[in-house]
Amino acid sequence: MTHLNDILHQVQKPARYTGGEWNSIVKGWDKTTIRVALIYPDLYEIGMSNMALPILYQLLNSQPDVLAERAFAPWVDMEAVMRRENIPLFSLETKHPLNEFDIIGFSLGYELTYTNVLNMLDLAQIPVLASARSDSHPLVIAGGSCALNPEPMAGFFDLFVIGQKGVISQAEKRLTKSAFFW
Repeated sequence: MTHLNDILHQVQKPARYTGGEWNSIVKGWDKTTIRVALIYPDLYEIGMSNMALPILYQLLNSQPDVLAERAFAPWVDMEAVMRRENIPLFSLETKHPLNEFDIIGFSLGYELTYTNVLNMLDLAQIPVLASARSDSHPLVIAGGSCALNPEPMAGFFDLFVIGQKGVISQAEKRLTKSAFFW
């Protein structure tokens, strides 16, 4: 994979992709059993203003066996570079590709981000359709206000978190293999 520092000069706002903000948490990748990527399907600046993301981030990272990292949709300039260099979408904290996580969770705050979700899955080199994924892929889940009506996105997610309990879609077999439940 091309090193991130080799491509950042090609994008307009490289700080969106570097991480290291105040209160960010970096845990040892090999020292945790459950790795979760919290994804906001919009630009970094928009996603960072969403209060659900830092709450979940802190809650998950307070568990000793859970590592939670964040990812955001890249702007068109960064997406073009990533596709040209075959760089899969990665997490902000450690730059691990999203397809290496156990669970990736999208926050669906409004319907206009649905196409971003599909683009991000494709950019992460994860099959877009839930039916095309296997146990080797991360469990793809979604929560947020748009998850209250999961039907428009049901074919793309393995699980929806609605309220305080999750509604299982096509991932019952895969979910039972995981020790982690929200």
